[in-house]
Amino acid sequence: MLESVDTILSSGVRLTAPLAFAACGEYVAERAGTMNISVEAMMLSAAYGSVATASATGSATTGLLAGVLVGMVVGWVHGNLSHRLALNTFVVGLVLNALALGLTSYLITVSTLDSQRPSQASILLLLGIAPLTWWLVERSRWGLELRASGEDPRSAAVTGIRVDARRRQALLWCGALAGLGGAYLAVGEVGSFNQNMTAGRGYLVIAAVIFGAWRLGRTLLGCAVFGLADALRLALPALGVTLNSQVLVAAPYLLALLAMLSFRTSSRAPRALRQG
Repeated sequence: MLESVDTILSSGVRLTAPLAFAACGEYVAERAGTMNISVEAMMLSAAYGSVATASATGSATTGLLAGVLVGMVVGWVHGNLSHRLALNTFVVGLVLNALALGLTSYLITVSTLDSQRPSQASILLLLGIAPLTWWLVERSRWGLELRASGEDPRSAAVTGIRVDARRRQALLWCGALAGLGGAYLAVGEVGSFNQNMTAGRGYLVIAAVIFGAWRLGRTLLGCAVFGLADALRLALPALGVTLNSQVLVAAPYLLALLAMLSFRTSSRAPRALRQG
């Protein structure tokens, strides 16, 4: 029994990591006043890009870096469409999600990819992401201007802060970390790319930020809850527990919905999100 618990916990940690990376990025985007729906596109595109690069170069670490760059490209596109051309950010996000799913589904049918795994050392280097994100948002001048853009963009603009520029920069940071999350999932955990392999994890990330009341520590706790729920879903059949497979697949997402319904956190959201 203890061995089963250890297995579930270790699996939960591995499944939490991609969510946690992406959630650090989504947290920054939302504190700047952008509800970034395209985090799913960032993760999925980066998952494919990282595996393709790792296969071509023979280096899993290079694949992880490529995933970060791919995520940033998606963030750059989203930022320019929504905060330079003033298109509806929700529509932009949904279109990018659909585009990423369709494009990666096509590419996987016309390419042959080899498996690569990163070294343990390269994975350990990723652990400073959360404290760095917290410092950037809560202690740096850039973070002060970013938070002002999310709370009161008109007053921020009067003081000389380039609100849209800060939001585009926040989306780039989100793209980098969501890309890292997708790359870690594909290269670090699975070692290959499967069609729609993120399977809605980007939406779980958004739920984790809301669950966390736009506080980074609570956001990461939400990621851990969803990661453990996913690990339990995978472990139950091995433990001899028979449940409907569709119910098991839906369990983490149902938990995310219940979490958002249980915590009345809308008053803590950045004011620009509540107004938008």
